[in-house]
Amino acid sequence: MITTARLTLRRARMTDLDDVHAMLSQPAAMRYWSTPEHETLDESRKWLEGMVAGAPGEDDFLIEHQGRVIGKAGAWRLPEVGFLLHPDHWGKGLAHEAMVAVIAHLFASHDVPELTAEADPRNAASLRLLGRLGFVETGRATRTMQWRDEWCDSVYLALPRPG
Repeated sequence: MITTARLTLRRARMTDLDDVHAMLSQPAAMRYWSTPEHETLDESRKWLEGMVAGAPGEDDFLIEHQGRVIGKAGAWRLPEVGFLLHPDHWGKGLAHEAMVAVIAHLFASHDVPELTAEADPRNAASLRLLGRLGFVETGRATRTMQWRDEWCDSVYLALPRPG
């Protein structure tokens, strides 16, 4: 568990299903995610089961704020990091606060030379956040992911290990 001034970052539990579904069912939150918003609780249950089970190279956290899960942040597959926040909590600095803590944890816990991230070039808010965290662009690619019937591009970024 990681605590910050306003947040608790902790491992997922199946009792988080309602809050997780509230986040994953938001079209705005999922617009630049790897899948569209979840239409059913069962979709979110399967997603949460995967997060609870974990996988090699995964170091992922749910973000809890005022007793409710509002997002996720971490490495779903080291060294790649990502974050997702319920739109009701956008613009408050919470994703930045969570990612600062997660980045410090990942570098302290894993022997990786850098952390990486990928974002849709249209996702200006996430790219600004990654830039404020110190990530720099390392490349771009076109048609890297199909989201519904639309092909999306990618911006690749990296954050070297401090020191």
